Amino acid sequence: MLPSSCDTFVALPPSTEGQRIIFGKNSDRPCDEVQEVVYFPPMDYGPDEKVECTYIQIDQASHTYAVVLSKPAWLWGAEMGANEHQVCIGNEAVWGRESADGEEALLGMDLVRLGLERADTAEKAVDVIAELLEKYGQGGPCLEDQCGFTYHNSFLISDRKEAWLLETSGKYWAAERVEGGYRNISNQYGITTKIDKEHPEMREYARSKGWWDGESEFNFATVYSFLTTARIESAGTRYCEGKRLLEKRNGHITAEAMMDILRDKESGINMEGMFMTTGSMVSVVPRDPALPGVHYFTATPDPERSVFKPFVFVKNVHELGETSSPSFGPDDPAKKKPRFQSKPDRKHPLFVKHEPIAAIMESYKDRGQKITEDLRQLEKEKVGEMENILQVGIEQPDMLVNLFPGCVLKEMSVYSKS
Repeated sequence: MLPSSCDTFVALPPSTEGQRIIFGKNSDRPCDEVQEVVYFPPMDYGPDEKVECTYIQIDQASHTYAVVLSKPAWLWGAEMGANEHQVCIGNEAVWGRESADGEEALLGMDLVRLGLERADTAEKAVDVIAELLEKYGQGGPCLEDQCGFTYHNSFLISDRKEAWLLETSGKYWAAERVEGGYRNISNQYGITTKIDKEHPEMREYARSKGWWDGESEFNFATVYSFLTTARIESAGTRYCEGKRLLEKRNGHITAEAMMDILRDKESGINMEGMFMTTGSMVSVVPRDPALPGVHYFTATPDPERSVFKPFVFVKNVHELGETSSPSFGPDDPAKKKPRFQSKPDRKHPLFVKHEPIAAIMESYKDRGQKITEDLRQLEKEKVGEMENILQVGIEQPDMLVNLFPGCVLKEMSVYSKS
């Protein structure tokens, strides 16, 4: 299996327009996998409570923050998401010298969700993920089948003031703070000599393995990556293309610019084939704490044929039913051992409506162009509405409790008319 997974982007002033952080991610997964968008409210828990992650049970936190997540429907964690404190996280698959073929533990996607549920800043999310990684480890199949596809993870994390890049190899990790400009990551290590936090034994472990002589300047990517780059060649191309697209818009990066980047097929960022872009996210987070963040999700494959729909954290958010997949409880083949003996239908209502329309758009150019225009018009209207609250704040929170589901219904209406 080629290392085809994702691209994640963040832009901070002065690369953005206005005092805003723009976060974006494409989740590239198997083409038949359903990605759902779900919301979980804040919760309090007792001292001995546990949380059942994808493969293992761990200690629950005393309090979890409200989160909105875009996640493969078969697992507990998430590919990307945001929390009520405007922390955003996306993860990438990475492969290096350390074997990823460990026992079932926490998936990188579990760590994304745990970081969002437990951290109110980007730096705290780094600490949360690092602590959980050291305590429980990372491992287990990352696809809903028996192929044993496994990987380690890197994370791009942002909040209202800065971003952090966290890269892992087994239980070892390094983190770099990003305070301005832009940054993108793909399926390769990107932290070099600027390391702002690290596992206390990370360097000594590398020295003991003969990967580092203990005297030359320590470069995390050089030390922990494969000796040859053949395995990450496709990731390197996408990384360079992503960096080029960010540079092209430097100083003028907006939500719309990030959506354009995520839709770019020529670069390979909007991926097609057996691995394809199954879900996309763009977040706009003002530095002013009095202003809300707006988080856009597609909940459907191929952002070129999808609508970025806005979500804003307010009290009493309505359930995101049209983008929630069916639950199979303890009978789910992903939970029963041996796992993945069958694959149930996980399509949520929006996915069901979107699937035949995407086929029409693929097969009939004129008809597809008209559908695309209608979808873009809906998206443009919503981005315009959100621009107002990004500038002046939320005057009537109750008007936003049905924001995302209401936009989903309008999207489904476009499909019905088509």
